[in-house]
Amino acid sequence: MSARGALGPVPSLLARRVLRPSGWTGAAPLLGPTLATADGAPCGATPGLVCSQVIVPLDREGQLPGSVTLHVETLPAPGLARGTVFLVAGGPGQGSARVFGLGSPENASFYRYLFPGYTLVAYDDRGTGDSGVLRCPELQSSVSVDPEPGLVAECAVSIGPQRDFYSTREHAEDLEAVRQALGVERIALWGTSYGTKLALAYALAHPDHVERLLLDSVVSPDTADPFRGQTLRAIPGALRGFCADGFCRPATRDLAGEVVALANRLASQPLSAKVLQPSGATRTWRATGLALLSVTVDADLSPGLALALPAAVHAATAGDARALLRLVQLDVESAIVPDEELSAALFAATVCRDGPFPWTPETPVAQRPALVRAAVAALPAGSLGPFGTWAADIGNASFCLRWPSPAGGAGLGQGPLPDVPVLAVSGGFDMRTPTVEAADVVSRFRQGTLLVVPGVGHSVLGADLSFCSQRAVHDWMLGGAPAASCPRPPSLVRLVPAYPSLRVGEEPTAAQTLALVRQTLLDAEALWATASGGDVIAGLARGRLVAAERGFTLVRYSVTPGVELSGKLRVVGSGLPLRFSGAITVGGATAATGVLGVTANRVAGTLDGRLVRG
Repeated sequence: MSARGALGPVPSLLARRVLRPSGWTGAAPLLGPTLATADGAPCGATPGLVCSQVIVPLDREGQLPGSVTLHVETLPAPGLARGTVFLVAGGPGQGSARVFGLGSPENASFYRYLFPGYTLVAYDDRGTGDSGVLRCPELQSSVSVDPEPGLVAECAVSIGPQRDFYSTREHAEDLEAVRQALGVERIALWGTSYGTKLALAYALAHPDHVERLLLDSVVSPDTADPFRGQTLRAIPGALRGFCADGFCRPATRDLAGEVVALANRLASQPLSAKVLQPSGATRTWRATGLALLSVTVDADLSPGLALALPAAVHAATAGDARALLRLVQLDVESAIVPDEELSAALFAATVCRDGPFPWTPETPVAQRPALVRAAVAALPAGSLGPFGTWAADIGNASFCLRWPSPAGGAGLGQGPLPDVPVLAVSGGFDMRTPTVEAADVVSRFRQGTLLVVPGVGHSVLGADLSFCSQRAVHDWMLGGAPAASCPRPPSLVRLVPAYPSLRVGEEPTAAQTLALVRQTLLDAEALWATASGGDVIAGLARGRLVAAERGFTLVRYSVTPGVELSGKLRVVGSGLPLRFSGAITVGGATAATGVLGVTANRVAGTLDGRLVRG
């Protein structure tokens, strides 16, 4: 599995904006931060937003010359400020200024709700966004779900000697440089995913300058597992929680059991199938154990993927891998984003420098595979959950296997951690940063509180559609007690039930066609929920779906051969699951044909001249 998404981006449903990139300068090393634009300059569409630059040395010990110019965005609090909060994105590889998009008034309004009375600061880490983004085009555009040690090694060579100065420890010192340049004595930090590791690294290195910590989808600062055993052990329980109270029963009675059994089977006996492309051509994809783990874990970032996965896994368990491989393709292709949005090169430079690994930082590359094999063989029973030793390849050890020395040895600050209020928010469906990790971190703080939101995956504050966790943060920032618990939010769209099948030559009746139409619409809704506006997704059997922001168009879209839907559906109302309305034409070689109206997910019309509704 490609490790670049191991900790995941911040998938905010509220903020996805693009900034232009800029390169790093080759000036002589500096002894400390320099505020390049003393007062900054207005930027973005949000009144009061100021953009400035802070110049920091590439190598703080001065052995390698050069500097990095950090892009900083500051939005002062209206009225009397209660404090300053730094918004810290994930990856590693995301630039916080790009992710949080303070230049959008809509985004700024949301963050001001979360942090009432606080000045908001977001800056792009070195090597990301507008702060000298690192680029490795081949790694960035890779469509492999398996580890990519060759591409990673080539990336290291292309970056050159500066690759050694992008560790989490360096990122934490850059954060301190921005704090100094802005003249703020103590700061609150909101970290998401990898951003929690960075926030905690800063707290260890500069505890006297931390006011409070908000940690969303927590990564421990001293995680020492290069094989991601924490994730592997969490998968079955997270899937069972997702399917609680019979939620997945229309698709499968045991999603966790099927994922475990299928993944272990595919690890030794992969399935291949031709997957339809939007152009009408087909492409052969392979379903390996790592591919299944990848798409399963990534479902905690995509509500549409999560709702389509149970039926796809169930079909693959029965030998038909087409639906699963379509999800694998969509998952892999969605990870191919511009460097400025998530730099794969920066991800590699940071995780491979941080470690730790089953080798010392100076171990020659040729000696590492044997050390990895020995370390995996020595793992206690259950370390990789219910999966075989093959699953260890999802960890950063395989990803960084050929990264040049030094690899895996950049420690963090010595601490101690500050005695400050800490609120950790965790999703019950989060597999990449499971709740057990958040609980461990919270236990280290006397004033720590853990809030778990069931049914929600990674990056809770961007995915909790109930708004319970967001209200809890708002109250906590004002000094109140956060909610002790949150209910499971309703799903964004409806679950895809088990895929139907027709016998060769069978012609469905009007009633049977109606049932197939409803199945096809549910599949289309889930696939739409994985997409961005303008994306085109192929049907399972034929046709395509064209996604828009508030709906989708179907062009002979089919999940069952012989039953095809064409028409346009749009989201109506504001309740959850989302409701769709529109008109569709039913055609195909075997279907009962006609025209159906969809009104808030209720279907009615005529098929072969007969009135139908359901």
